[in-house]
Amino acid sequence: MGVADLLWRFPSALMAWRNLGRSRVRTALATLGIVIGVIAIASLGMAGAALQYQATADLEDLTTEVTVSDGQDSDTDGVTPTQVEEIRAIAGTAEVAPQKSNYTTLEARGGEEAFVSVTAVSEADVLYETADGEPPDRLRSGALIDAETAAQLDLEEGDPVEFDGQLYRILGYVESGSGFGGIGSEIVLPPAALSDQDNYDSVTIVAEDGDHAEQIAASLEDRFNDGTDEELSVTSYAGVQEEIGSFMNTLNLALLGIGSISLVVASVAILNVMLMSTIERRGEIGVLRAVGIRRGEVLRMILAEALLIGVLGGALGALCSLAVGLLIFHVLVGDATAVFAWESSQYLLYGFLFAVVASVLSGLYPAWKAANDRPVEALRG
Repeated sequence: MGVADLLWRFPSALMAWRNLGRSRVRTALATLGIVIGVIAIASLGMAGAALQYQATADLEDLTTEVTVSDGQDSDTDGVTPTQVEEIRAIAGTAEVAPQKSNYTTLEARGGEEAFVSVTAVSEADVLYETADGEPPDRLRSGALIDAETAAQLDLEEGDPVEFDGQLYRILGYVESGSGFGGIGSEIVLPPAALSDQDNYDSVTIVAEDGDHAEQIAASLEDRFNDGTDEELSVTSYAGVQEEIGSFMNTLNLALLGIGSISLVVASVAILNVMLMSTIERRGEIGVLRAVGIRRGEVLRMILAEALLIGVLGGALGALCSLAVGLLIFHVLVGDATAVFAWESSQYLLYGFLFAVVASVLSGLYPAWKAANDRPVEALRG
């Protein structure tokens, strides 16, 4: 069943389809302009959605964390054990990992040395993921080391490393060491390794979600800081995700605005096609008016032509944009099927609707001009 068979119940639409077929090259060029405009809008929108998706995934773990260290008005250097117990009480079900930090130099079998940061923590599984196996729930003996340093020093699991005269066997490799003070190379030891340090350098709290992290941070502020004196410095990254989300929404609007320029240009092309079409068929329209066709019918016929161009171009543009979106999400996110989520697929709908609306608006003036042309003058040409 062809398009004409589907439109036979709508005389205006059927005539519009046949009229478009009479100027196929011009119609194809106008439709191509719409396709390009839809691809520009939808693709840029989906690219922004992919970036936001990736940013959200990268920050998901960070936004659940609250970091506590000694404040500028603290009487002690670091977080005291008593303060740690109070923090545990306030954190409730959230996981709390107090840490001590230092530096050391590890020596390889061949004499090569590496300067690394030392983190002493019991709750290693809260802060670290290992490249091989799982970190112990409670690190009481042994050590974890970042994979790059282990490769550099030719260290393997089970090999001993020495710190402060004590030997620790390597239990696993840390995927990426944070490194106290910004040093990438890191070794993680039990708290007993730094037992000479009375206080903790920092405390990391891992909450269930961002909202829970914000609640804990607010409770800690109320407990330890009165607004003028800062006993403990409390840092929560839960609000970062909202700020980035707001920025990405603004970026998406800017990208959509840039893409919309293509559709505006395409709308001008449609306006030109409709004007040329009505001028070329002025005599034909005059005959229709002379035999009793009303102005409204002529108006609907011209608008139907613009609508058909918009629908056809919008549909083709949406299909092409979907293919582009699959590629974008595969490259940026690593999961092409994520394009079907509403956050990204909505731009396909927006591009299609924008194409239809822009096409109809572009056809308003030619349709009005053709409908209001007097039959006698139209027959004269």
